[in-house]
Amino acid sequence: MSDTPTIESKSIDWVPLAERKGKPSTLFPLWFMSNANLTTLATGMVGAALGASLLTSLLAILSGTAVGTVFTAFHSAQGPQLGLPQMIQSRAQFGYRGVVVICAVVVFSIVGFNVFNQILAADVLTLTTGADVPDLWYVVITALALALAIFGYHWIHRFQTWLTWVFLATFGVFTVAALIWSDIPDGQLGLGQFTWAAFLVQFGAAAAYALGWAPYVSDYSRYLPPQTSPRKALFYTYTGVFVGAAWLMALGALVAALMAGASPLDAVRKAADDIVPGSGLWLLVAALPGLITVITINIYAASLELITMVDSFRAVRPTRRLRVISCSVVAAAGLLGAMLSTGEFLSNFGSFLVVLLYLLVPWTSVNLVDYYFVRRGHYAVREIFVPGGVYGTWGWRGLIAYLVGIVAMVPFVVTVWFTGPVAAAMGDVDVALFVGLFASAVAYVVMARSLDLAAEVARAETDSRDHGIEAVSFAGRVAPVET
Repeated sequence: MSDTPTIESKSIDWVPLAERKGKPSTLFPLWFMSNANLTTLATGMVGAALGASLLTSLLAILSGTAVGTVFTAFHSAQGPQLGLPQMIQSRAQFGYRGVVVICAVVVFSIVGFNVFNQILAADVLTLTTGADVPDLWYVVITALALALAIFGYHWIHRFQTWLTWVFLATFGVFTVAALIWSDIPDGQLGLGQFTWAAFLVQFGAAAAYALGWAPYVSDYSRYLPPQTSPRKALFYTYTGVFVGAAWLMALGALVAALMAGASPLDAVRKAADDIVPGSGLWLLVAALPGLITVITINIYAASLELITMVDSFRAVRPTRRLRVISCSVVAAAGLLGAMLSTGEFLSNFGSFLVVLLYLLVPWTSVNLVDYYFVRRGHYAVREIFVPGGVYGTWGWRGLIAYLVGIVAMVPFVVTVWFTGPVAAAMGDVDVALFVGLFASAVAYVVMARSLDLAAEVARAETDSRDHGIEAVSFAGRVAPVET
């Protein structure tokens, strides 16, 4: 471990070649464990809460996770090529200051995820210790997660790899035992009472959960060497997210079918106790580290978004001290949210995921279309840090395309607060995801035709000559090392 820095110093700045190391295979345990936790399991119970059978939930979970993970994996492949955090790279589409709009959405979603993660983690501690002091547990959980976030990128990767083996030895055994010995109620393996509304709510929750990593997934691949195969980065990220998310959501659907009406933690505990009496609490204890590290991953990523927001209006030096401060601010926001939270967990979490999906879909559409089809991975990295540079202060094309996607989805949305007229006419069937993806992509491609890409490439090559490798990163090509 001597080659691992004690506390990471990088944040929104470019990662030099000398600090690039690792293999893309490390992305599998990172994203597997990020999804193999009790919050994911709770997401798999959303469909059951609306009356979906186990089979209906499983079909929705597998298809929704498969769709949402596609976008997350393609974003992950950008990290090794550019050596930049995801939101800093998004300045190319939304502008030096315009990206703040997207950063604000991402920080809101990350803090929201951490509120739910902390609620579950505190409930685990209450159940296992018998001490009903949630505010104390929130403080303890936040402190542990914050400490690991401060140590940073390399230590997060290491902990997720270690926890993967712990998870396989506990939840792996529990899953196999549950499949062998559980008595699934009649009708749960059929589609007799299938409704599109319940299916699509579970589909949307699964897709949103998998897609929720997209705005910061490349933050965790940016230290890989630029020679890293994009296909391998994509493959290991996709399999890690899909296997972890689909497994735990499917397990959630199973325990919901076995323990109708029970909370996520009670359902897991009772299901485990039915197999081996007394094993339920130990299983929850084994799940606790995974909940804490996913809070860590969110704190770390949101801190980069926060620094990006500040830097967009007032240039900052991305020091270690600044990263520690931003991590602490994000952790405090999640702590406060957990302490003030009220209401029933599953209903609130399901609604949160739906809104998150609506807000993230137009951004992922614009970012991926720009990277893979418009600029084809060609970016002048140095210009991303220049106010008013070639990417502009406000990227009107990206911002308008994002707004077009949001507006296009409104008639198709289904939430507890509002149902769009088209969705209502279709029997509350939610297809807003697909509408938003298509509308934003088309709008951006049309507007991107006015981009002067030749001028951008010329600027990038000039920066490369004048400033070295830090100035430019072309997908599939590495410029000469700065001397």
